[in-house]
Amino acid sequence: MKCLVLYAHPPEPDGQSLQGNLLYKGILQSGNDAIPCHFKDSTQKRFYLRHSKPDVVFGIGFWGNVPEVVHQPLKYGLRPVPWFNADGWIANYQDEFNRLELMFTTSEWVRQTYKRDGVDISKIVPMHIGIDTDLFRPNGNPHITKALRSMLGVKQNEKMILTVGGDTTSKGSQEMMKALAKVNEEFKDWKYVCKSWPSDCAREWREHEVELAERLGIKDKVIFMDDEFDQEFMVHFLNAADIYAAPSRLEGFGMIQVEAMSCGKPVISINKMGPSETIVHNETGFLARVAEEVTLNQEWVYPSMGFEKQQIIQFQEPKTFAYRADINDLRDFTLNLLADAELRERMGRKGREHVVKNLDYRITSKKMVDITKERLGLD
Repeated sequence: MKCLVLYAHPPEPDGQSLQGNLLYKGILQSGNDAIPCHFKDSTQKRFYLRHSKPDVVFGIGFWGNVPEVVHQPLKYGLRPVPWFNADGWIANYQDEFNRLELMFTTSEWVRQTYKRDGVDISKIVPMHIGIDTDLFRPNGNPHITKALRSMLGVKQNEKMILTVGGDTTSKGSQEMMKALAKVNEEFKDWKYVCKSWPSDCAREWREHEVELAERLGIKDKVIFMDDEFDQEFMVHFLNAADIYAAPSRLEGFGMIQVEAMSCGKPVISINKMGPSETIVHNETGFLARVAEEVTLNQEWVYPSMGFEKQQIIQFQEPKTFAYRADINDLRDFTLNLLADAELRERMGRKGREHVVKNLDYRITSKKMVDITKERLGLD
């Protein structure tokens, strides 16, 4: 089978770009042919669409990318197969989704979001994102870990809790800080590292995060970072942590959580959305209960979303756009892991085994290829 794979190529250090690049690599390693190309319109993209004659065009993104990864391949008589996240809701393109032969989503939760918002999901298959378990593995070099922790300001006797995201609030850092303020009443030797990517959104949320840390009396325990890392350095960063925490507010999959498990780290998250499908509660980590659902009765839409004009869409029923994890659960799970080195080691080992067996990119890519061949009648 010959595939054209549309994603942010060459690969960038963000989840959807890495998702596409690993799919491209996995297709090649499964013995099939693949061409990588940026999803945005370009001479290169139009050339491949016109002349490479792919059997299928895989497109990575979310529903807002339909013009680039569905409409444009269809114009050239090709067969698009999106692999999409939800981004909270499906505002548009329901008719286009219903006409597709096949589509993948990054989790069953994302698939159900498409159903909630008017898409026939009978042709949608949930497919978790695979990660590179050869790259993301426990670090055998304690010197690197010690040096990095020292640079971050984590003392030798302190345990390091880590959250990473485009912004860390969306990954649950504010809920974690509230939990850690309670943890600090019983366990003092910890530091919480919140690492975001430099952006206006992250800087806006950072102001709220710093204010919250001050109000909770844990400002000296929280280390804020805005920096860009490549994948190789991210491996060192994850290995420097003792616990990875991301009780996300909105998470269609949770790629860094899976990478942390692959590095042998126990993970604390939320029992909802993508994390509830990848983290095994009480085995590879802990899943906090949902304390609150954030619902909206209306939302803005824009021409960039495929609408004629900027306007407010009224919902017939409230839609859930985000979640908040239970603070007391987060406190209890964090205390358990901070106080028990054997538990951290056991959960980390189980997490690594789970990811290698189920969430390696070679496994997920082969599954996608096999399903696509079967559903589309390809050799």
